[in-house]
Amino acid sequence: MARILANDGISEAGKAIIENAGHEVVTEKIEQADLLSQLNNFDGIIVRSATTVRKDLIDACPNLKFIGRAGVGLDNIDVAYAKEKGKHVANTPAASSESVAELAIAHMFAAYRFLHESNRDMPAKGQTEFNALKKAYSKGKELSGKTLGIIGGGRIGIETMKRAIGLGMKVVYFDPNLNEISFLLDLHPSMTSNKVEIKLTAVSLDELLASSDIISLHVPNIGRYILAEEEFAKMKDGVVLINCARGGTVKEEAMLNALNAGKVAAVGVDVFENEPTNNITLLQHSKASLTPHIGGSTIEAQDRIGTQMADQVVEFFK
Repeated sequence: MARILANDGISEAGKAIIENAGHEVVTEKIEQADLLSQLNNFDGIIVRSATTVRKDLIDACPNLKFIGRAGVGLDNIDVAYAKEKGKHVANTPAASSESVAELAIAHMFAAYRFLHESNRDMPAKGQTEFNALKKAYSKGKELSGKTLGIIGGGRIGIETMKRAIGLGMKVVYFDPNLNEISFLLDLHPSMTSNKVEIKLTAVSLDELLASSDIISLHVPNIGRYILAEEEFAKMKDGVVLINCARGGTVKEEAMLNALNAGKVAAVGVDVFENEPTNNITLLQHSKASLTPHIGGSTIEAQDRIGTQMADQVVEFFK
């Protein structure tokens, strides 16, 4: 029997799978500072984004055999070092793709129809200044017909493309590692042929920046900014930027400067350079649609993440 610490939680379905295989699952959170002295009592740990598994923790816990990231990115785990020390590292890269893609699209709608701004104004002014608000927010745009530039052609990027195409958007993408991608677009099940194959060829980053009405990032943190001052200068005037990828991929200072200058019309941000963020200027900006890193946090995604991670735990400890 293995003893597993799900330090950032796990879905009930995932917990049940592990327990039904004869293993123990502990879900009481252990604070990061206390893990050094307590984690060696476990055979495996499952984390999300709140808990980090770095070199010092790995060295302090020789009994630890399994490190699971219930999610996509492995930024909070020293993967190479863990593997060097004989630890098995696993994640669930496909489980939350649809949820993140839907949030990215939601931020696009918010930016184009001023949902975040009008939701702030309606409680305070809706009764006394209704007509003024109606006039102020009656200059929205449709997503249909706009060009969406996707940076990153992986699972989440493709799921975002599918939804954008369904909305009538033109899609271009940049990915230095994927020159061509193809995927099936599901149409309405009542149609005779309900799947269409879509094939796309990557464009250069400069071409994407210059041609896109909306830019959405779907890339890991690679240790440097993907978008900083130079890239913002190459964008179309009035572009909308969406970041539901990773904090540190966009230079927030450059983004705010572009936003204040009108180069960027609005932003949708789910991830931040520092979390929890202390960037008050961004938090209070009227042109920023903000969410607290919830891209993969839907009921459906959490169930998929939990069960997929649980299956890997059970398989490893057979």
